[in-house]
Amino acid sequence: MAGQPFTLFDVARRGMSAQLVRMNAASSNLANAGTVSASEGEAYRPIRAVFAEELDRRTGLSTVRVGSVVRSDVAPLKQHSPDHPLADADGNVWAAPVDENAEMVEMLDASRQYQNLVEALSTAKQLMLETMRMK
Repeated sequence: MAGQPFTLFDVARRGMSAQLVRMNAASSNLANAGTVSASEGEAYRPIRAVFAEELDRRTGLSTVRVGSVVRSDVAPLKQHSPDHPLADADGNVWAAPVDENAEMVEMLDASRQYQNLVEALSTAKQLMLETMRMK
């Protein structure tokens, strides 16, 4: 895309791609909620997409891209469960620090943003078709 200005379709495509990464991160976190490990270092930590803005100075259009996907630095939860097969010598296991409610909100918000972009593309397509019919 280097050298070419952004179009509405490029902006929407990039936004949809970013929201898909966001939804996938939330679903990964939900899938790992409640998992336990034998040590603090092995415990699952939630992931988040980090976005960066891209501005096309020629058109003034701004879009988003996924800058990276990072692991949260939140500490795993130590649980005393001496009968668990993964328990350490002290009888502890380490649970993934995933807030299921927050992940559901994250997934719903990303889904709604994705839907908004689909609707914007649909409206743009309809306007283009109506413009062509006027000729």
